[in-house]
Amino acid sequence: MAGQYPPPAPAPAPAPPRLPGQRPGEYRYTPPRRGPRRTTGGTVAGLVGVLAAFVVLAIVGFWLFGDGDGTTRGPGLGRQPAASRADATDNRLYATGALTPVACRIPAIDQAPASMRRFMDALSDCLDASWRTQFGKASMAFGPPKRVFWETSGRSPCGTYPNPGASAFYCPANNTMYVGLRHVVETSGGEPLSNFTVFARVIAHEYGHHVQERAGILRYGHRQMETASTATARMETSRRIELQAQCLAGAFLGAERRAMGITRRQYLAMMEDVRGRGDERLPPDQRDHGSSRNYAGWVAIGFRGDGLAVCNTWTAPPRAVE
Repeated sequence: MAGQYPPPAPAPAPAPPRLPGQRPGEYRYTPPRRGPRRTTGGTVAGLVGVLAAFVVLAIVGFWLFGDGDGTTRGPGLGRQPAASRADATDNRLYATGALTPVACRIPAIDQAPASMRRFMDALSDCLDASWRTQFGKASMAFGPPKRVFWETSGRSPCGTYPNPGASAFYCPANNTMYVGLRHVVETSGGEPLSNFTVFARVIAHEYGHHVQERAGILRYGHRQMETASTATARMETSRRIELQAQCLAGAFLGAERRAMGITRRQYLAMMEDVRGRGDERLPPDQRDHGSSRNYAGWVAIGFRGDGLAVCNTWTAPPRAVE
């Protein structure tokens, strides 16, 4: 099924500088013995250049609101059918239309980690209900991911946490999303807790990787990365994975925007945050998440609510996944 991609837009403003010690969330690529991890971009917007980014995103906001043996193996994965290209390019999920709203209600966040945990649990419950319904539309089996919302460091089958600059990741080896209750705030560049969409997008993005895993898309992406002949090809595949997770996150948040109380201000706060996480300033062999323009643009496309077919990054042209 043909995918859609960000429409032409004004040239993006220069990306905001990174704060000292911050880096984009990394894709810790490892051989199949240990499940690869997918992370949310961890860089944050600085003060210089934010105004320019806000102008570009305000325009968008205004527009919106008016393996060879036939199986894949890994710890916790068991035997699963090998993914084909069609699993990514013509997945049955793409034909299910927009997400059905589940009237998601989420609590306000305060300074206590217990408050952030309540927020994450409530949001995750909504994500469970939303994606279970969507997979049902496609007559596809679905089980929700496990959740680890951490306060102290630990280890997963995909590696240790936290990682420098990264607050969250999804581990397909045990179908678990990991999010730091304090780290998700620390890597947001001092974002006010009242801007809940910034933190909701992180959860919805990691959940998007679980959706990709359940649908067979992530297995195909990992196989492509394992067999890529160049670092450039490997990084492009990684970006297609990450940008699709961005779009899936946007699709969920767009479906729930009324119930969750996502105002234009909340939308713009989220978009300003994701735009600060672009990786265009990194060397080509480290550009695994996408440019500022595309990292924000795919959220916007999903948020519009035009159905999941628009989230097909696998048929989008290279410029849409730079």
